[in-house]
This record gives sequence, structure tokens and C-alpha cells, in this order.
Amino acid sequence: MDQTDLIEEYLVNGGVGSDEELRFTLDNFCDPGVGFGDSYGNVSAFDPANSRKRERDEASSGPKLKACREKMRRDRLNDRFLELSSVLDPERPMKSDKAGILSDAVRAITELRKEAQHLKEMNRKLQETIKETKAEKIEMRGEKLKLKADKEKLENQIKAMTAFPPPIAFQPMPITPLNGHNPAGKPGTQFAAAYPNYAMWQWLPPAVLDTTHDPKMWPPNA
Repeated sequence: MDQTDLIEEYLVNGGVGSDEELRFTLDNFCDPGVGFGDSYGNVSAFDPANSRKRERDEASSGPKLKACREKMRRDRLNDRFLELSSVLDPERPMKSDKAGILSDAVRAITELRKEAQHLKEMNRKLQETIKETKAEKIEMRGEKLKLKADKEKLENQIKAMTAFPPPIAFQPMPITPLNGHNPAGKPGTQFAAAYPNYAMWQWLPPAVLDTTHDPKMWPPNA
């Protein structure tokens, strides 16, 4: 397997593995001049030069590992920024300027907060309108019951008025003829006043009703 394939396999797998595996991969990738035969050809023979070289390689593998981790972190951060740019405005091409992406994100968050506050205010007004509508509905229901009671009362009064006929208007008693004009020829005196139970003095002139001159005009009998 090629050394570049080892690096790609490590990155594709999400960096799963120990630090020794990553160090071994970086060592092989960054120092291609050292082959398998050069490193492990003479295992039994101890070579001080090779030992010092191995120590230098192990000492230099620490900064290489740190640089690789930093590069991976930057790549992940760049991917997050690109994802944020695509979410903010999907129709426009993705930006690579991190400051511009952050400015767009701040502006979008500010607009969303304003819209949320506006929606909250509209919700509060709608709740007040619902309460007022319920109160008016209850009031109209009470007025409806009152009108229904008044209607029933009027209907009962109309029924009571139609059940009994109205009283007959006053009519004067007819004049009864005297004896000479009695067609039936019944004996006895029949008399009927034309206006019964009426005081006739109410229609006399005041001069006739004055009795101050009666002793002079009609002296008393001796």
C-alpha cells in the first residue's frame, strides 16, 4: 500500500487509531528515503548511526503530528464555515471569507430576533382580541335571553287580551212610551227617564240657580 493511501485512509476513517499509528504513518510519508530494507535489513547488527537517526526521527515526529492535527482542525473549521454559508443563503454561492460569513450570520440572527419579537407581540394582541370577543359573546347571549323573555311576556299578554272580549261602550237607555202610546195595551203606569241618574241642574244657567231674590219674588205664605 502506498504511503499516501495510508494518510488518506487515516483521514477517511475519521482519525480513528492511536498516536503511534499516526506517527508511524507520518514518518513513512515525510521520510520516503528510508526503505524497509534500510530500516529493518540488519536487525541483529547494532549500528550507532542508525540508532541516532531513529532518535532524531522520533524527536521530529512530535511537531509533525501537531502540524497534522492542526491542519485537520482547520479543515473541519473551514467545512463548518462553508456549511454555515450555505445555510444562510442557499441560492448564492458559498463564501470563503470567514469574516463575511460571520457578519451574515449575525445579521440573520438579529432579523430572526426581531421577527420573533414581532410575532410575540402579534400573539399577545390576538389573545386580547380573543378575550374581548368571548366577553362580547357572553354579553350578547345574556341580551338574547332577555329578549326571549320579553317576547314570551308579550305573547302571553296578547293571548290574555284575545281570550276576553273588550267591554261594551256606554249606551243610553231607550225611551219607553207612555200609557197613550203603549202598543201592547198593558195596564199600569210606565215611566222611564230619558237620562237616568243624571243631575239636570248642571246644565241650568247661573241666573236660574241664584236663590238670593226668592223671598222678594215669592214671599212666604201667611
